[in-house]
Amino acid sequence: MRVDHVGYAAGPEGLQATARRLASLLGVRVVDGGPHPRFGTRNVVLPLSEGVYVEVVEVLDHPVAEKAVFGQAVRSRSEAGGGWFTWAVTVEDLAAHERRLGEAAEEGVRRRPDGVELRWRQIGAPGLREDPQLPLLIEWGGPRTQHPSAIALAGGTRLAGLTIAGDPSRVRSWMGLPAGFVPEGVGFTWLDADSEGQPGLRAVTFETSRGVVQV
Repeated sequence: MRVDHVGYAAGPEGLQATARRLASLLGVRVVDGGPHPRFGTRNVVLPLSEGVYVEVVEVLDHPVAEKAVFGQAVRSRSEAGGGWFTWAVTVEDLAAHERRLGEAAEEGVRRRPDGVELRWRQIGAPGLREDPQLPLLIEWGGPRTQHPSAIALAGGTRLAGLTIAGDPSRVRSWMGLPAGFVPEGVGFTWLDADSEGQPGLRAVTFETSRGVVQV
């Protein structure tokens, strides 16, 4: 289990301008990711090193966006000015987490502009609205070479830390991790959700060739 990506809802400037602004800060490239037809959204990918990426998302003017929880969450965050709205981890056996949590996985699919179709299964979309401190649990289909981070520059910008308003014990329990679990590679800073308002991802720290950047 490792951090797979972090999700950023586009601000009032729109998807492409938001993605370019973040890419400039992080020193990474902008890659058109294509639409999520089942979620009513479109994304742009900022590939990072170590198999991680930033997903910049905007909601589409389509009826499915009103029904899909993911689309609802993106719209809500964009209407508030944009910013971080989710984080996700990859798991090896999503079916085991389905049984443990009693939650059915949701199928995801999108076709990149180059024609490659990406498929995955995920658990946790309701938490985007109900308890956004919780990560999405994702299992990717297809070869690793199709992962959105696969075109990142070797030794380039890496995700170094997440700042989350919430309860770490609640998050560990959701992920099925023991109470004393300490992740490697990514640092976690926890804020009191009571003083910060709604729980959720507040900031992300990156290590770039120009130094540490926090967004």
